[in-house]
Amino acid sequence: MSSILTNATSLVALQTLKSINQGLSDTQNAISTGKKVATAKDNAAVWSVSKVMSSDVEGFKSISDSLALGKSTIAVARQGAETVTKLLTSMKTKIITAQGANVDRGKINADISALRDQIKSVVSAAQFNGLNLIKGFKSVDVLSSLNRASDGSVTAANITVARHDLSTDAGVYGTGSSLSSNVTASASSVSNAGKTQTLTVGGSIASGDTFNFTIGGTQVSFTATTTAVNDVATGLRNAIAAAGIANITASGSGANVVVTSTNKFAATSLSDSKTSTNGTLTLSGTSIAARAETLTFSTSTTVAAGDSYRATIGGVNYDYVASAGQNYLDVAKGLKGVIDKAGLANISTKVTTDSTTGAAILQIDNNGSSLSLSAAGAAGGTQTGGLAALAGIDVSTKSGAAAALGNIENLLQTSINVAADFGSAQGRIQTQNDFVSKLTDSLKSGVGSLVDANMEESSARLQALQVQQQLGVQSLSIANKAPRQLLSLFR
Repeated sequence: MSSILTNATSLVALQTLKSINQGLSDTQNAISTGKKVATAKDNAAVWSVSKVMSSDVEGFKSISDSLALGKSTIAVARQGAETVTKLLTSMKTKIITAQGANVDRGKINADISALRDQIKSVVSAAQFNGLNLIKGFKSVDVLSSLNRASDGSVTAANITVARHDLSTDAGVYGTGSSLSSNVTASASSVSNAGKTQTLTVGGSIASGDTFNFTIGGTQVSFTATTTAVNDVATGLRNAIAAAGIANITASGSGANVVVTSTNKFAATSLSDSKTSTNGTLTLSGTSIAARAETLTFSTSTTVAAGDSYRATIGGVNYDYVASAGQNYLDVAKGLKGVIDKAGLANISTKVTTDSTTGAAILQIDNNGSSLSLSAAGAAGGTQTGGLAALAGIDVSTKSGAAAALGNIENLLQTSINVAADFGSAQGRIQTQNDFVSKLTDSLKSGVGSLVDANMEESSARLQALQVQQQLGVQSLSIANKAPRQLLSLFR
């Protein structure tokens, strides 16, 4: 049946042409925009994912800027610490020179003062955009990444960079909980009195018996000419005196030989022997302790930032407040620096560790009249600057030069450790920055694979659709001519 009202063939051809035109329009949009998913209507799910990932890409660009800023800040701090190390090394050479007898300590001390001022200047100037990592103690967070969880939530990740104070600030003793149980003083006073051990002669002695006594590696001997115990003891005392062993004296009466050592920081070994079976030698101990008194630190607890430790000598307090990451050996070295800085007459210090327990020990020696000694500790202080002992270095005297030699080693190690730590942090941030750059590229590539048009495919499709459009137009034209054939029926 033919109808002049409804041309079914024309309708089919028209719908086909509309579909072709729509496809052609989509292909032309993809070619002109370069995207197969340009708007949410193109593919809502893909468009949504691409926009989320694109926003992350923009976020990582900001993170890259943050990492670049952090890297630059740490680079300045590292350079500052390395410069301080060089200046301290120069100072060390001058301190070594000052150990000699025939030197102009006044001029050397002036040079050291100039180096000290230069170090302070470097520490103050080592800042980038107002942030100085070698002055102060609060750590700094550098934004390093964005972490997206499976539920879509996003959290920021940071690289924490520890500050390392290289100032000469004294710090402030804490007012928090007591830490006094972590440090023990060996005595309530420190003086120049020597430490002693006693050798007792006994038993039956025969004339011609030889008795040997070794003190700190030096052997003294006495051969009995009588059978009297007291004569042997007197002979050994005289032999010790004649040996002229440094810082060693002998005294006593009767059968006792009291050996006194005034060695500051080293113990003196003792041993005895004899060349016959007659008589006996009895030692009260196999060594004489160093004259210096000690502050011995705990081996069962740790040190936290702000932990304050105090040595009180002659009623005067000498305080050191620990920084983050320090241990008791650092505290002992810090207290040594503070005490040496005060320039106390007759007082000298040394830091050691117990060979058995590993405990950090601060030795305090007094070559003058007796002074009271005590130790204490408390939490919650303001940290002492890493170069606090620098202010006390004075080589104008022989004793000052000797103390400075020990302290400069501690200061050098501090600055070396700081520079190394900043170097590690800088390397980590550089690695993270490289990763973020590569990650950003991967995200861009991933988004592109979702939304970018395949230009080769789009070009081929465009050519095909253009041909289909021409055929569709012709098909519609033919379909529209069909009703005209009905006119012949009415002629």
